[in-house]
Amino acid sequence: MTGRAASESAVDIAIVGGGMVGVSLALLLSHLKAGWRIRVIESFPLHSNATLPPSFDGRSTALSHSSREIFELLGLWQSLDEGLTEIRQVHVSDRGHFGRTRLTAAEQNLPALGYVVENRQLGDVLMAALQRAPDVELTAPAQVAAVSPSSRGMQLQVSSDDTDAVEMISADLLVVADGAHSQTRQQLAIDSRCKDYGQAAVVANIGLQLDHGGIAYERFTDLGPMAMLPLQPMAGEHRCAMVWTMPPEQAAELLAADEAEFLARLQQRFGYRLGPFVRVGSRQVYPLSLITSEEQVRRHLVVVGNAAHSLHPVAGQGFNLALRDVAVLAETLGEAAENHQTPGELSVLQQYLQRQQLDQQQTILLSDLLPRVFGMHSIPMALLRNTGLLALDTVPLLRHQFTRLGMGLETRGTPMLGAMLGNTLGNTTGG
Repeated sequence: MTGRAASESAVDIAIVGGGMVGVSLALLLSHLKAGWRIRVIESFPLHSNATLPPSFDGRSTALSHSSREIFELLGLWQSLDEGLTEIRQVHVSDRGHFGRTRLTAAEQNLPALGYVVENRQLGDVLMAALQRAPDVELTAPAQVAAVSPSSRGMQLQVSSDDTDAVEMISADLLVVADGAHSQTRQQLAIDSRCKDYGQAAVVANIGLQLDHGGIAYERFTDLGPMAMLPLQPMAGEHRCAMVWTMPPEQAAELLAADEAEFLARLQQRFGYRLGPFVRVGSRQVYPLSLITSEEQVRRHLVVVGNAAHSLHPVAGQGFNLALRDVAVLAETLGEAAENHQTPGELSVLQQYLQRQQLDQQQTILLSDLLPRVFGMHSIPMALLRNTGLLALDTVPLLRHQFTRLGMGLETRGTPMLGAMLGNTLGNTTGG
């Protein structure tokens, strides 16, 4: 199309960002069968023989029970289940102090408290499902060169990375889902707040001599929290996914350390609850901050995923909250369609935000509070938090409520989603 006028097209819903959140939303919208024309625009190449985008990288994600319910509604859980590792127990401790607690699936009468999936496997399942969705069109790799309100909703100027083609897309609803440092959010002059934790997360898979037994460990140390999440064995070797937070300068040192030194320092910091560590995979470092969008909805516009709120990984809630967000958004848009309302109406989007407000507030508070509380080293604070851990360990009702909060079952705003999707998903295999 070089030298010619840009082509024009119109869709009902345009989603900028083809990562885990954007694709999950597209699938939820598609399965509602509301007759919407849906377009997903992703800057990373998503051809079948290409590397997956950054959100589908070598990291792992802990899926909460609420996320399982959503993927079950989409008919994707059976395909995901083949590579999942069940979290049957969560062990929480404060290094050098007496406080600890154990949360178990059996106490909740559930098969698991959560599930660990490697992002690449999750990406494979989501992208395969997206390719089968008849009402979703994928444009990748492509850049949103400009975006602005128009009389028909939101106007996007999209340029293809493969060709010189430029397309003008008119959307009744624009969903911004292109990450914590969203270029689209910036183009729309939506401010964000950033709270730098002054820490970085070192992420790697760790080879174990012993079986992890389906136990996830959350260990708070004087340098920062560390998590060990159970993974499926590979080539006969037991594995876990490590997320180790610390000051950035120490993270840089560990990134450069040889394998023996890295494992020795990890063993010294974590202990031997998982037995001796025998191997470390490729290491990556990510700076940690709390980023929240000042606005989540406007007329014809909604911001979701990390573009709306990017959280500290300590409680493993970032993706699970984002998935609940888009499930409630899909539910709200589906109700609006039944009432002959269009997706971009402000009152519809405000209703979505009102439904999810409590869930967002409590989940963000939990993810922000835990590293701050456990990062305080005064004797009174250490005594207070360890007393709290002991209370969790000894009071079943308190432990039950805390566990349900972590599983996303206490504040979720989607009580009607199953009923709404039931008829359309009942005969969908999806996997």
